[in-house]
Amino acid sequence: MEIPAINLKAIVLVHWLLSIWGCMAWLPYSYSWGNFSVLAIGVWAIAQRDSIDAVLMFLMGMLLTILTDIIHFSIYYPTNDLSIDRGNSVFRFSAGMAILSLLIKPVSCFFVYQMYRERGGDYNVNFGFPSVTRNREAYQSIDQQEESSTTANPFNQQQDVKSGARTY
Repeated sequence: MEIPAINLKAIVLVHWLLSIWGCMAWLPYSYSWGNFSVLAIGVWAIAQRDSIDAVLMFLMGMLLTILTDIIHFSIYYPTNDLSIDRGNSVFRFSAGMAILSLLIKPVSCFFVYQMYRERGGDYNVNFGFPSVTRNREAYQSIDQQEESSTTANPFNQQQDVKSGARTY
C-alpha cells in the first residue's frame, strides 16, 4: 500500500492555523513560542528542499511539542467555573482547535518522517551511542570451515621454540 504524499507546506500551514486559533483564549505564551518556533523550523525545511537536518529538526520539534502541549493542557485547562467562562464560545473554539492540533501532530510526524527518509535520512537516528548494525557482509559463514592453522591453535597462541620449556 502506497503512503500518500503530503506536502510539507500543507502540514506547516494547518498547524500554523490551528496554533493561531488555539492561542486565542486560554493558553500561555510558552505554548505560542514553542509551537511557532517549531513552525519556523518547518519553514526552513520548506525553503531548503535538500536539507536533511531541517526536516529532522522539524520532526524532533513536532515530537517535543506533543509532550509540551499535553503538559500545557493539563496545567492550564480550567477545572472550575470561576477561573474562565467555559461556556464562552471563544474559549470552546480555542480549546477545540488546540486539542485538534495535538491530535493531528502524530499523523504529521509520520508524514514528516517519510519526507526525512525521502531526503536521504536513515531509519535510525544516531545520538552518538554505539549501536548494533545488521551488516552481515563482515561475518564468516560457519557452514564452510577453512582448514588452516587456526583450527590447530584456536586462541592464536605462540608456539614455543624451545622444546619442554613453557612460559606463562
